[in-house]
Amino acid sequence: MSDLETLIVTTGDNPVGTVIWMHGLGADAHDFEPVVPMLRLTRPLRFVFPNAPVRPVTINGGMEMRAWYDIDLSNPTVGERDIRESADAIDQLIDAEAANGTPARKITLAGFSQGGVIATYLGVRANRKLAGIMGLSTYIHNHERVVDEVSLDNIDTPIFMAHGIADPMIPIARAITGREALKRLNYQVEWHEYGMGHQVSPQEINDIAAWLNRIYGD
Repeated sequence: MSDLETLIVTTGDNPVGTVIWMHGLGADAHDFEPVVPMLRLTRPLRFVFPNAPVRPVTINGGMEMRAWYDIDLSNPTVGERDIRESADAIDQLIDAEAANGTPARKITLAGFSQGGVIATYLGVRANRKLAGIMGLSTYIHNHERVVDEVSLDNIDTPIFMAHGIADPMIPIARAITGREALKRLNYQVEWHEYGMGHQVSPQEINDIAAWLNRIYGD
């Protein structure tokens, strides 16, 4: 059982799958809750929004905030242990969903910014087939080494990546580098870019809905 606090939103009776959606640095489980009613979903889904642990974040002067991992620009490897621990905690949420009757193959991992790092990190390493992997305004952690750790279980799993061309927090070039690393490994990446910064746009929400509807279609 994962120790993470979660917020649950269900869009209808008898959901056909679950989306585990991770927030960005300093946000919380409520961050993407308002997006759910905006998604024009054709079938009911269960959304699980976990809260990241509160921890000191070096890039913010050691201030404590909700973060999936620490960020220290002078030492890029400092967050590695945190990332693995956070991925393990999300993996336990997958276990919990499976125990409640939703198998991993009906579960999508999604995340924004830091949350997207965890979603993609776990998604390509998971030793069980998932429904989908979604990374919004994010990057692929340690993309040079990802080939050493990937699991082939999700090589055909749809991956949705989206980024703002004017993102001041995570330059789009960094996201494209990660995308290309995944494509070289034959992952199926659907890429979207938008005229925005580090945020989510109405068009992006429409594209997410279309992608989810394809995954959870008949």
